[in-house]
Amino acid sequence: MHPLVGPNVYYYPSAGPAVPPPPIGAPYAFQMQQGPQLWSTGLCACTDDCSSCCMTSFCPCVTFGQIAEIVDQGATSCGSSAALYALSHITCCQWIYSCFYRSKMRTQYCLVERPYNDCLVHLFCEKCGLCQEYRELKNRGFDMRIGWHANMARQAQGVTMPPVMQGTMMR
Repeated sequence: MHPLVGPNVYYYPSAGPAVPPPPIGAPYAFQMQQGPQLWSTGLCACTDDCSSCCMTSFCPCVTFGQIAEIVDQGATSCGSSAALYALSHITCCQWIYSCFYRSKMRTQYCLVERPYNDCLVHLFCEKCGLCQEYRELKNRGFDMRIGWHANMARQAQGVTMPPVMQGTMMR
């Protein structure tokens, strides 16, 4: 643990020194910084989080729904976003829908438009783009499984999220 980290201060290795948590209502695991920020992982780093990679490979609508709920700050539910994504997938237009959310996410978190334009990422690398967005939100402290409202409730209670353990033991 970083020596400056206390009960109300969080340390984010990618963000630099320890910083106090942002006010209630803002995503709790980061603060907006000046200037464009780099993505925390690369577009083709899908194997950095194998579980989300597998989910996105077989059911991208679920991953998209989780991303959309966080990006929309709870205004839309994971289920409704996933259903709309699945319907747009039938007409092969899902990349337009997901491109909109990538752009919205980049604007919210001041991320650079790399390695390609948002539309190109989702047109040619749809699943890799979704995985990158999922990892970005996860690396910023969101528990993607519980949605926006539960993440905000945890923040309001002052609960510090434990790190996610990969490969837990099972009997």
